[in-house]
Amino acid sequence: MTSAALPEYHAGDAERGIGRTSGRVPGNAGIWVGITCEFVEFLVLFAVYFVARANFPQAFEDGAPRLSATAGVAITLLMVSSSFLIACSVATIRAGRRGRSIAFLVGGLVLALGYPLVKLLEIRWNLTQGIDGESGIFFTVYYYLTFTHLVHGFWGILGILWVLGRHAIGAYSAHNHDGLEALASYWHATDIIWLIIFALCYVLP
Repeated sequence: MTSAALPEYHAGDAERGIGRTSGRVPGNAGIWVGITCEFVEFLVLFAVYFVARANFPQAFEDGAPRLSATAGVAITLLMVSSSFLIACSVATIRAGRRGRSIAFLVGGLVLALGYPLVKLLEIRWNLTQGIDGESGIFFTVYYYLTFTHLVHGFWGILGILWVLGRHAIGAYSAHNHDGLEALASYWHATDIIWLIIFALCYVLP
């Protein structure tokens, strides 16, 4: 995180509880139940991936190079950058800098919206290349993984919009920002899962 994004603490902040995060889990219990379910869901899908790869190694070796590496890299950059800005939003609200926190969250939303846009362009490109769900076992698994992740991405974007709306009306402060932390936790989890999908589908031969 850059020095510009790091919160600045001032004398007396600790006494007022500003920025104090030790000894607690960010967000709330509900979001961590959701994140756990998300991880379990993708654990099953990744198991399917490896079983299919073990049984049809040549299909996976031949299929991966046919995907658009440019699209995969673009989505990765959008996800990672969006997560960074949302983390900056959490850091700045902890420091009591509400306006800057909102600005970071808006930036995170803009980048997050780029994900479904790039995915749509990638799907259109795939179809022009004759790549669909019936093009082989690799592409069937690829579409299951990426479409399922896209659904979680849409849930995350809706979450960003909801949290941004609440943030704009003053619902969060340095003392109370569990909703923003919950959003950040979910989006980071979704980001981590994408990094695994990117490695499995776009990078590994």
